[in-house]
Amino acid sequence: MKLLYWLDEWLTHSHAQQQAQLPMSGSDLLDDVFVKYEFVDLNKPLLFTFSPAGTNLQEQDLHADFAPWGYHLAQKQQVNIISFQHLGKSNWFRSRNLIFFLEQLSTLLEPFTCRLGYGLSRGGFAIGAFADLLQLDQVLLFHPVSTKNRQLAPWDNRSSTELAQQFDWSGDYHDLCLGKAKGYIIYDPTNSIDRLHAKRYPELTHLRVFGMGHGTHATYLNKFGFYKQVAVDFIRHQQIDIVQFRQQTKALRFKEDYYKKLNKANASSEHRLGLLSKAHNILIDEKEVHVQEHQEQIDVQPLIDIALKHQDEHPQDAIQLLEMAQQLSPDDPLVEHKLKQLI
Repeated sequence: MKLLYWLDEWLTHSHAQQQAQLPMSGSDLLDDVFVKYEFVDLNKPLLFTFSPAGTNLQEQDLHADFAPWGYHLAQKQQVNIISFQHLGKSNWFRSRNLIFFLEQLSTLLEPFTCRLGYGLSRGGFAIGAFADLLQLDQVLLFHPVSTKNRQLAPWDNRSSTELAQQFDWSGDYHDLCLGKAKGYIIYDPTNSIDRLHAKRYPELTHLRVFGMGHGTHATYLNKFGFYKQVAVDFIRHQQIDIVQFRQQTKALRFKEDYYKKLNKANASSEHRLGLLSKAHNILIDEKEVHVQEHQEQIDVQPLIDIALKHQDEHPQDAIQLLEMAQQLSPDDPLVEHKLKQLI
């Protein structure tokens, strides 16, 4: 637990001396959780991230340059980061060693006056469970999971809930405990389990994205920088531009591939397929008229900015973003020019 010893010593210095010792980085292994951290500036937020399901690594997969989920995102925003990566498939951050570490860590963070938490699904559970302990100010949660305690959430009948019963769900930090934290929770209201979990977070601003599912469309939404852009805005400004957020999610509906993904995800439900078909047909009829009527009001500049920023490292993602911008604003000469350059 090198970080705890370093912080304990670091706190004995003045504010100016503390700042002079930065940047500082390192890592620790806490039973079945790997933690990596970097402190760059006392005047910047301190971000906590916990990994979601699907990042099922083992200890032998770790190496000197390994970065947990969310770590590089924080680095690019030049904020302080403590990032936790679970090891193994069924791991809900219930290790006593991890909890002891967090309890000790919480007493050593006084210099960081702005503390943020960001997590998806399983990682979001950890953010919610440890928010009060870590004195988080703002949190951003996708695909909510508030607990796997069956008495508190008897309606959560996912297979992950059954696997999670090997852990203690009655001891400390087994349920959400936000403390003073405010922020945002983003979920699909048509997913009944997610909706019920989200209901247990009345303190947060609820942002609903129809058809997002619970991780089903993560790769698809990532193609358009959806998660990343929302997280970047949250980290930079500690808030989300809700008007822009709704515009961005509405823009997804103009993509034909969006309906293909939704149809695939809802293949077992004739009722939902019928609703999707009806919505799709209505959209086809209204799409051209809608764009023509509102193209002057639609600001595609955020999409262009993201595309230009990442065109060298991720040209295909940039092309997809520009194609979306072109659908929203077909006469924009900059979009057309950049597309010709990249294709």
